[in-house]
Amino acid sequence: MASEEELFANIDALLDEEPQLPPPAERARLREAAGITQARLATALKTTTQSVKNYENGRSEPRSPRLEAYQRLLNGWAAKYPVHSTPTPRPTPAPRPAPPQQPPAPESAVPAAAPVTPVAAPAPERPARTAAAPAAAPRRPAAKKTAQPAQDPRFPHGPLAVLDGDGSAYGADGIVLDCPARTVPELVEWTLSESGLGAARLNRYGKDSDPLIALTATAAVKLGLPEHLEGHEQRRSLRLPEDHPVVKQIAKARWQLTRRGFGPWARIYRKVQGRDRQCVQLALLSWDALDERSWPGVTDMEPADIARVLGIYAQRVITPRGSTAVSGLELMTALRPPTKAVQDPQTGNWVSGYNAGSLGTEPMDPAPPEATPEHPVVVNSGWTGGFLNEEAYQWVRPVDSLTDEECTLPYAVGLDLNTAFLAAAARLVVGLSAPDHFDAPKFNPKIPGSWLVDLSHIEPDPRLPSPFTPDGTRPTGPAWYQTHTVAYAQELGHDVHPIEAYLRRETGAYLDPWHDRLKTAYVDTLADLGVTRDLDDRRFLAAMERHKQLDPALAAVLSAIKATVKGGVGKLRERPQGKSYKEGDRWPSLERPTWRPDIRAAVISKARVNMHRKLQNMARMTGLYPLAVLSDCVVYPSPGDSPLDFLPYAASGKPQPGGFRLGPTPGLAKLEGVQSMLWAVDLMEKDLNPARHIKGGDAVLDEGE
Repeated sequence: MASEEELFANIDALLDEEPQLPPPAERARLREAAGITQARLATALKTTTQSVKNYENGRSEPRSPRLEAYQRLLNGWAAKYPVHSTPTPRPTPAPRPAPPQQPPAPESAVPAAAPVTPVAAPAPERPARTAAAPAAAPRRPAAKKTAQPAQDPRFPHGPLAVLDGDGSAYGADGIVLDCPARTVPELVEWTLSESGLGAARLNRYGKDSDPLIALTATAAVKLGLPEHLEGHEQRRSLRLPEDHPVVKQIAKARWQLTRRGFGPWARIYRKVQGRDRQCVQLALLSWDALDERSWPGVTDMEPADIARVLGIYAQRVITPRGSTAVSGLELMTALRPPTKAVQDPQTGNWVSGYNAGSLGTEPMDPAPPEATPEHPVVVNSGWTGGFLNEEAYQWVRPVDSLTDEECTLPYAVGLDLNTAFLAAAARLVVGLSAPDHFDAPKFNPKIPGSWLVDLSHIEPDPRLPSPFTPDGTRPTGPAWYQTHTVAYAQELGHDVHPIEAYLRRETGAYLDPWHDRLKTAYVDTLADLGVTRDLDDRRFLAAMERHKQLDPALAAVLSAIKATVKGGVGKLRERPQGKSYKEGDRWPSLERPTWRPDIRAAVISKARVNMHRKLQNMARMTGLYPLAVLSDCVVYPSPGDSPLDFLPYAASGKPQPGGFRLGPTPGLAKLEGVQSMLWAVDLMEKDLNPARHIKGGDAVLDEGE
């Protein structure tokens, strides 16, 4: 006779077994008896309709915790609807009227406009592998509610998912999908056929965003990929060798990789068939796909939280397509597609035509002074006439220009302008056509281009940087300047007489939609972190001091948005990479219509001019002069440890226009850091820039410039 201990051991073994579901046909019968559709059940289980179909035809089984929830539901239905019972009729709600459907258009025809970007909902907690439990309390203050746009029925589960090693794909809106894929080709097929992932185009003439799957380290290993990819000095060179089994699997399944191969950001595609885009992008998290500088702390988050971060970014900016710099550049094209559908007047057929205001489809060579020294235009022509030097400020005020009164002030306070390059992009007119050369032209501030002008006769105030050079020193002779720099010299009352110029006849505000979308993303994300536009300056400073601690995920989104701005502008003049490059050869970036160093120069020139204008207005209104400037950061001597102690305010308490003003929108300022005046002077005497170190203080003194 069995002992009590043995019996209990047998019972425990039974309890530890996986929950047993009824046969697939019985699952379908029970659901139909309850009057529930597959789509409604999929919503309740936070999965796809296709997954429910698979459960009911035996093609796949749910995993925990969905398994336990599904079993509980089926047990409840089984008690209410035995095999021989007749279900009680349930009232059927009247169907909602479907939105009017437009007839399908050809590939070149004009598609419908994309919906307004939604604000992402808070991410769910990572589900435990146990029975369902009540939802946890929110981990952050509820964000301001915003009207939600209608969901695109083609992409019911959002733009992307994060896949873990257990086969759970965490979507941006909190949904968790079952992914049965065991290989990369199977993952691609599942993503395109079953996942419901993707995003609508941002412009009516553009293309829908390809779905993105981010792979955790365990998911990568499960799919046959190495957990880490090493062996290259440069991160951009990381990729699998062509003889790797996964690369062979992809080729055998008749999928293709881009020229970059299988790296941290891998794009897997088939040639377009009809209107359908057959393309999936993978981001390998353990291969440093998300740069820590742009996405702080994201890689170490749980998959559900990573999906939330990437999802908010995708909804407010764009589905990530690589680094934030790549995404910034891709966003320009997505918002200003190069072509649109036009009707041929002779045949009546829809054909692809130029989309006015865009950069077109063909790359464009710059004027020689706009190029880089290694560019074929320069090397092949033997150009020796100099180059544009429109860069951000890196200026330190001469120590001997400091007054005794300034040196006795106790503090050095750093101000940082919010996304200064983005502010400069607003209403910025740039060239759209190729440059034309002119000798001794009359200066016109409305024409974008490059002007050879002698501004060396203009004597700068030694307490301010020169507005014409990045290092703030006085020009020494004729030099090439972008239109905004020359226009500012004219604004300051100086005569300008260009010697020659390269100008563009066709112009437009190409970056306006890019500016508008990124500005909205930046302001909305700050608002979700408690930094809203209705705060007064004191409350604004307090909110900025704590905003990163309120929600690390949203703080990471904010960081990525800022990196998108700087990186996107930088990509407009991407230099050649690799030790094998030879001067004068073309490099891949030159084949993009968005390789436009003249547009980059226009943005930076306007940003530097904006900075100098504020510096000069501050000196006029307050008598204060900066200690140093580094790009969008400026350091001032101050009687107190707050910007409120030296910024100009009217008698009414409102900020004076023209100087630096605090606030959460692009172009306004926030506190960068506070140190002692003695600390700042010590750095200046060592030829170090206090604006570079004001945030970190003495700990970074040994880093040098």
